[in-house]
Amino acid sequence: MRFAHTNIVSTNWKTLADFYVRTFHCKIVPPIRKQSGEWLEKGTGLKNAQLEGAHLLLPGYGENGPTLEIYQYGTIEEQDLVPPNKRGFGHIAFEVESVEKTLETLLKNGGQSSGKITKRKVEGVGEITFVYARDLEGNLIELQSWK
Repeated sequence: MRFAHTNIVSTNWKTLADFYVRTFHCKIVPPIRKQSGEWLEKGTGLKNAQLEGAHLLLPGYGENGPTLEIYQYGTIEEQDLVPPNKRGFGHIAFEVESVEKTLETLLKNGGQSSGKITKRKVEGVGEITFVYARDLEGNLIELQSWK
């Protein structure tokens, strides 16, 4: 058994995928997915399900590593921004060399900060520098660096 991917449902998959490519050096894994049909309806439980999007290879794992799947369905249900303490999937995290520089890149690429850069010693583990931020569509991202 192995971890395969995490999915983000997007209102504009191409723009959001580009954000992750530019900010975190993810790479698009061909082919671009354009899927629909009875099999997709059956598997997702959605009537008339249609989606388009791509898998992005996450940095640090090589060519066979896990991916971030960014899909855009034919119909999207809007939701409010999810706070960090909301039940369910909370955020994705990237371990980076410099939280400050990565946050600067994220902001330049259209994301936004959700917290303030913080440092804390964790007994027996080391010192973490971290901050929560949001991508172009408001999904939570943790940037972290350990020493």
